[in-house]
Amino acid sequence: MSFKWDRVHVWSCEITDQPGSVASKLAFLAQADANLEYIFTKRLPHKPGYGVLYVAPVTGPAQVRAAKAADMHEVDAPVVRRMEGENDAGLAHHVTQRWALAGINLQGLTMAVLGKNFIGYAAFDTVHDANRAAQILADLGLAAAAEAKANGK
Repeated sequence: MSFKWDRVHVWSCEITDQPGSVASKLAFLAQADANLEYIFTKRLPHKPGYGVLYVAPVTGPAQVRAAKAADMHEVDAPVVRRMEGENDAGLAHHVTQRWALAGINLQGLTMAVLGKNFIGYAAFDTVHDANRAAQILADLGLAAAAEAKANGK
């Protein structure tokens, strides 16, 4: 079992917590032909009536201009990583348990399965935590491959 692990360059902006806020921001990027793979929104509990929008990727000068026109900016935090690979029952538990044992705290985690594969986005507090999480994921992939080989799969 192998996993793919990529850095996600996230852009963000504050939004009002009302219908159409997200759509109005995304309209700027749509007009610049952005093919977004990651969109995440959440309310800001410390600021009632507002939320935050995160998107990725924003590539090329036209999309960067569009993002800036929508009051977006590239963010360093959270540190978001995209992971994908072959799914297996209990995979999310195994991964998050190993991260927990290593003392890695997650800001957020989203995982979904389509067919035999999964895709996930994990948000970490620091680049160091994200790098440690990547190594743990790689080690899990190597261990699963060795087990499959030993079992003749």
